[in-house]
Amino acid sequence: MSPTPSAAAGPSGGAAPGGSGLAPGGSGPPGFGDLLHERVAARRSQLVLGLDPDPARLWPRALEIAATSGGERGAETDPGAAARTTDAGPGAARRAAEAVAIHCALAIDAVADHCVAVKPQMACFERLGAAGWSALAEVIAHARRHDLLVIADGKRGDIDVSAAGYAHAFFGHTQTPFGVVSGLGVDALTVNPLLGFEALAPLLAAARERGAGLFVLVRTSNPGAAEIQERRLASGATVSEHLADLVAQAGATGVGQAGLSDVGAVTGATAPERLRELRERMPASVFLLPGVGAQGGRVEDLAPAFSPGPAGGLVTVSRGLVHAHERDGGDPAQAAAREAERLRRLAWALVG
Repeated sequence: MSPTPSAAAGPSGGAAPGGSGLAPGGSGPPGFGDLLHERVAARRSQLVLGLDPDPARLWPRALEIAATSGGERGAETDPGAAARTTDAGPGAARRAAEAVAIHCALAIDAVADHCVAVKPQMACFERLGAAGWSALAEVIAHARRHDLLVIADGKRGDIDVSAAGYAHAFFGHTQTPFGVVSGLGVDALTVNPLLGFEALAPLLAAARERGAGLFVLVRTSNPGAAEIQERRLASGATVSEHLADLVAQAGATGVGQAGLSDVGAVTGATAPERLRELRERMPASVFLLPGVGAQGGRVEDLAPAFSPGPAGGLVTVSRGLVHAHERDGGDPAQAAAREAERLRRLAWALVG
């Protein structure tokens, strides 16, 4: 397979988002929990490749490929293109986005056999403007060719009108006077519950129409998470515990045959002491577990996440894989593959 992604976007799902509540929308594709259960079992992996590409820190091979691609030829035929690559002009954005897409494709090629999903960080693509969004679509298409699930890390959450717009962008499509505009068609999206779970209803309704899911921020992996998430409420529960109860409630009608819900929780691997309590409050939710590697989290500490079974947790690693060569030496792709295999084995051992 060529490491350069095609320009085709991933599947967009079909029906437009609809409904106003948190209940599944009748008949349709299998729920996200069942889909994930099937994929995890087939691949014997709970590992997720996080993609947060830094244009200043791309693999050398990606830059080599980009230098001989259409972007370089465009500079040869456009006298102003080379100058624009030194500022914030469209030439710089186009060529940077192309290199980012190639870099991500190379990373996917390297570790796909050891992973079940990819998790592109939306901000790392959006900062490149329209070209970055196109690069994201290419990366999603490349992940699909490896039969990987796609979890968009956007942490979206807004009032109903805006939430419906996000729902179309990530799960459905938008009707316009000029035709239908397809969304990204991802399998799951991270969401922010700060506006209340009512604001998440359009997103969940749209996700359920295409058998996708949500991951709600409950206990995040960043150092400052405890400042708010561990605050005690009048009920005596912490904010994260209260959010966990709401996640369980919202996901109760989306539990599939495998016993897993389509409403999961982001629960950082950097706070493993919280996992057992949160698991008791969210027995059917899939835990998305960021923070392994560069942030200090350890796979060995994550066993409570997997009490519902192998697909009960997803271990997400980005810099720990993509920049493994900076620590271990050698070729970036080979170093990433070795580390991915090691982490996959560690996670799978937690479920026997």
